[in-house]
Amino acid sequence: MNSIAQRFAKVRKQLRQAEINAQRALGSVQLLAVSKTKPAADIAAVYSFGQRHFGENYLQEALKKQQELAAFSISWHFIGPIQSNKTKPIAQHFAWVHSVDRLKIAERLNEQRPDYLPPLNICLQVNISDEASKSGIELADLPDLIEQVGKLPNLRLRGVMAIPEPQQDYQAQCLPYRRLYQAVRQLDRSDLDTFSFGMSGDLQAAVAEGSTLVRIGTALFGERPSQ
Repeated sequence: MNSIAQRFAKVRKQLRQAEINAQRALGSVQLLAVSKTKPAADIAAVYSFGQRHFGENYLQEALKKQQELAAFSISWHFIGPIQSNKTKPIAQHFAWVHSVDRLKIAERLNEQRPDYLPPLNICLQVNISDEASKSGIELADLPDLIEQVGKLPNLRLRGVMAIPEPQQDYQAQCLPYRRLYQAVRQLDRSDLDTFSFGMSGDLQAAVAEGSTLVRIGTALFGERPSQ
């Protein structure tokens, strides 16, 4: 557990330094601990350090962990691709969904969100690098989808999520985030307050370009086994 503690402290330090470098207010960027493929014990360890928001990509794995950690006050985020036949348990068991990329999925989540729960927080995934292998809508289609999803009463549209094509160069990492951030801001929608930008490899660039939530897995939990 000491290695997890050390990694957590390092990630928090890197995030604070990124805020300083970008002249952002300290604490303005939230850490989402991406715990896919990692055991519930690792989540419990990070939780003990004060972390409350955890992201999962795989539904069945996530539901099992939620049962094991039912006594913990965790805010669960679903960040993986969504199949139509998986929307009901996602709507029932998560507080956030970052990967909505079409109206059909949003409508199903809206219809299947239980009445006893608050509206489901939604981010729209944008394929900002136009990669054939990535989920997400095209940037040109974003305004229409925002308008449509914003009308669904059991969803709370919060903002956008992006996973750009990996780049080693810092400026190249910045460009896609800048493009998407500016496109959203031009819509003049004050209710869109969440920019789910950045992972372990491009945290600095994401924070510099407006991220309000970074999704960190490897740097926090260590390398994952090869699939």
